[in-house]
Amino acid sequence: MLTTVETKAKKRIAGTPLGYRIFESFIKFGGRRLAYAALYWVVAYYALYPSVRTKCSSYIKKRFDGGRLQRFLHTYRLILNLGKILIDRAALEIEGPDAFTVAFKSREILLKTVSARKGLILLTSHVGCWQVAMPTLGFLDLPIHLLVDPDATDLGHHYFEYAQSSRFNIIDPNGPLGGTLEMMMALKKGEIVTMMGDRLIGSPKNRVTVDFLGTPALFPFSAFKLASATGAPIVALFTQKTGPDSYAIYCAPIIELHENLGRQGVFYQKEVAQYVLYLEQYVQAYPYQFFNFYDIWQSPWDDESLRVQHLELSA
Repeated sequence: MLTTVETKAKKRIAGTPLGYRIFESFIKFGGRRLAYAALYWVVAYYALYPSVRTKCSSYIKKRFDGGRLQRFLHTYRLILNLGKILIDRAALEIEGPDAFTVAFKSREILLKTVSARKGLILLTSHVGCWQVAMPTLGFLDLPIHLLVDPDATDLGHHYFEYAQSSRFNIIDPNGPLGGTLEMMMALKKGEIVTMMGDRLIGSPKNRVTVDFLGTPALFPFSAFKLASATGAPIVALFTQKTGPDSYAIYCAPIIELHENLGRQGVFYQKEVAQYVLYLEQYVQAYPYQFFNFYDIWQSPWDDESLRVQHLELSA
C-alpha cells in the first residue's frame, strides 16, 4: 500500500485528473503535437515542486553526475519524457494501436519461446511505454494475462481495459494469493503472463538486492519463483520511444531457471541480476525513459536476511 506522502508525490509527478482530461482534449481536437507543445510549460511548473524533484532524485543522482543545476535539468527532461508517455497512453486509448508505428525487433525470440508450449513470462519494466507493446503481440496467437495493480493514483487508463479482445485478461495482485494461482494455471496451459520486474507488488519479503547503477538496489523475485514453479521461461521486454509517432520493442535473451528451486530469494538472485543487467543497459542507452519513481535503493540493509544474501553472493 502507498503511504499518504507517496500517493501525493506520485500524483504530482503524474499530474491531476483534471490536467489529464485537458490533455486528452488536446489530443482529440488538436492532435498529440498540440499536447506535446503544452507539455513543455506544464513540466516547467511541476519541476519546481520539491516533492517531484525528491521522487526523481534517487535515480538522477545514480545515473548522472553534476551539481544542482544539472540535476534540475535532468529532472526536467525526465518528467518531460514521462509526460509524453502519458500523452501517448491517452492517444492509445483514444486512437487505438494504429496511433503509432512500432518496430518489433525480436519476434523470433518470442516465437521460438512459445513454440515449446511451456508458457511464457514476459517481464516488463517502467521504461518507455509497455502499453504500446501489448497490442503488437497478436502474432503469438495466445491469451495474454497481465498482472496489473489497479492503483487509484494511476491517472492513465490501461488500453486493455477498453480493448474489445478476449486475448487480454487483467489479474489483480491484490486478489487471493496475489493472483498466483491464476498465473500458474495460465502458464500450465502454455499461455503468456506479463509482470513488472522492477517494482515490488505484495510482500516486502519477495525481494533481493542486486547492484543497479553501481549501488545495491531492491528488486522483486516473484516472477522468477513463478518460472521455477511452472517451468516457464522468462523474457524481458523493453520499449523505447523513438519519435513522436514511433516506438521500438526488443527482447533480451531468454532466462531459464531450474524447476522447484524453493521460496528463498537467494536461489533467484543470479537470474534477477541478469534481468537487472539488461535493465541497466537500457538505462545507459535511454536515460530519460526510466520511470520508476520509487527509491529502490533506500535502506537496502534494513532486512538482515537480505544483507546476508547479498554478502553470500558477493563472496
